[in-house]
Amino acid sequence: MFRKKTVRDVDVEGRTVLVRVDFNVPIQDGRVADDTRIRATLPTLNYLLEHDAALVLASHLGRPKGKPDPAYSLRPVVEPLAALLGREVQFATDPAGPDARAKAAALRPGQVLLLENTRFDPGETRNDPEFARRLASLGQIFVNDAFGTAHRLHASTVGVARYLPAVAGFLLAKEVETITRLLEAPARPLVTILGGAKISDKIKVLHNLLPRADRLLIGGGMANTFLAAQGYRLGSSLVETPARETALVLLDTYGDKIVLPVDLIVADRMAPDAQIRRVTVQDGVPDGWMALDIGPETVERFAPFIREAGSIIWNGPLGVFEIPPFDRGTIAIAHLVAESPGFSLVGGGDSVAALRQAGLADRIDHISTGGGATLKLLAGEPLPAVEVLEDKA
Repeated sequence: MFRKKTVRDVDVEGRTVLVRVDFNVPIQDGRVADDTRIRATLPTLNYLLEHDAALVLASHLGRPKGKPDPAYSLRPVVEPLAALLGREVQFATDPAGPDARAKAAALRPGQVLLLENTRFDPGETRNDPEFARRLASLGQIFVNDAFGTAHRLHASTVGVARYLPAVAGFLLAKEVETITRLLEAPARPLVTILGGAKISDKIKVLHNLLPRADRLLIGGGMANTFLAAQGYRLGSSLVETPARETALVLLDTYGDKIVLPVDLIVADRMAPDAQIRRVTVQDGVPDGWMALDIGPETVERFAPFIREAGSIIWNGPLGVFEIPPFDRGTIAIAHLVAESPGFSLVGGGDSVAALRQAGLADRIDHISTGGGATLKLLAGEPLPAVEVLEDKA
């Protein structure tokens, strides 16, 4: 159960609501290339508008280093957001300066104002109290619906909660509740799938998931380090040498739960036209070659666990997903997860991209909008932007 107040717990009628959204969307040629994160905020925004609130929307976009940069302007979001909301969206040319203050003060119920990129102000990433106060002055209630930045200790995610009544939006509440429920009371068996490059990036996740999971399937660069720790030859593959000892400790403690690749797709270089072959883990990776994907026998080894899962948590690709044909293992796992009758949660940009590329996104029970925030929750750690919200009675 989500223990913080949400928009349903406050009276927003006739009031101006400052909403932290996550509009950190890809921009190509001055246009939004993927509006998934914008659509994810619609339940909260429409609820507030239906209850006669005026909305001031704050978000970051990219990493503009604390000063205005046209390449990171949120202006391209105005048109698609207006189309999705079915109403005009005004735009403030600064995040909390004179233009924002004037336009916010003039808002009437049902109107929407989008602020310029919060990271155009150096106080945002420093959680500067003065910038947070100026942002907070634009509204009467603060609603955080930006799960993707809930792990950030920033002025627009944490600082403003010092100055306004602060509650969660529907997206934030759903993300936290879904991930927490899967960790605390999953339908069994709980099967977790972890990929990505390094063990060190997910060491806290591993320590939190392994006692809870029934099986942990590992691929990608992470698997290379586990295999190298067991003495298998990995050639020129990515291996996180300092983490070998950690891998051995995890194998000694949870060896009955950890399932590693039995074959690999290797290449002489990381390129679409590279020489490619399949090798077994026993035979090892030839000198000068590198493992870039899990092989078909590994997919078959993983398949029964996924098919019989009551719950699935998947984070991270199982190969160099960005370069075909090294995406085949990840795509195959995506199909298995989509076809599994168990409740499925997928987080992480590459895993989600694989689902979308395969046309399977609508067959996943919950696609998380967070990257770092999802990992932090999976590691069992609190999210700063959630901690500062008001508790339910």
